[in-house]
Amino acid sequence: MSVHRRTVVGALSALVLLSACGSGQDELEAWMDQQKREVRPSVKPIEPPKKFEAQPYVVADGVEPFSPQKLAVALKQETRQANALLASEMNRRKEPLEAFPLDSMTMVGSVARQGRQSALLKVDELLYQVQVGNYLGQNYGRITRITETEIVLREIVQDPSGDLTERISSLQLQEKAQ
Repeated sequence: MSVHRRTVVGALSALVLLSACGSGQDELEAWMDQQKREVRPSVKPIEPPKKFEAQPYVVADGVEPFSPQKLAVALKQETRQANALLASEMNRRKEPLEAFPLDSMTMVGSVARQGRQSALLKVDELLYQVQVGNYLGQNYGRITRITETEIVLREIVQDPSGDLTERISSLQLQEKAQ
């Protein structure tokens, strides 16, 4: 068989195959046209836009929240509160344990005498006896409660914004490791 004859036979075979596919195409297009005629979309109508009603600004005559006068008043009030917090602390005589930071102190025991609980603190290899009301640490720490295992105190410290605030701290009993 010559090359020319092979080419003609191949082309005729391709035409026969394509013509067979064409009949299915007609059926598919007829089905799609039928579906387009039968199916009706259900679209809800869009609601009309609501009418905008302008509201009057009634606090225009009031004090502006960020006015320098209002901020100055708030700052003075905070300063007065901080001064009141420190006033009583500044006018008293400092106690010896206020010279040491709280983390350099170790609670090593407690003693109860005549119904009053006392704690034993070790600072710089010296032993101190403290009671409720004594001061210790460098943040005006005043002892508010003593138990057999802990000393609870109130300190005056600066918060991240720079304001003075009270904070509750404690020292736990440190048992000697053997």
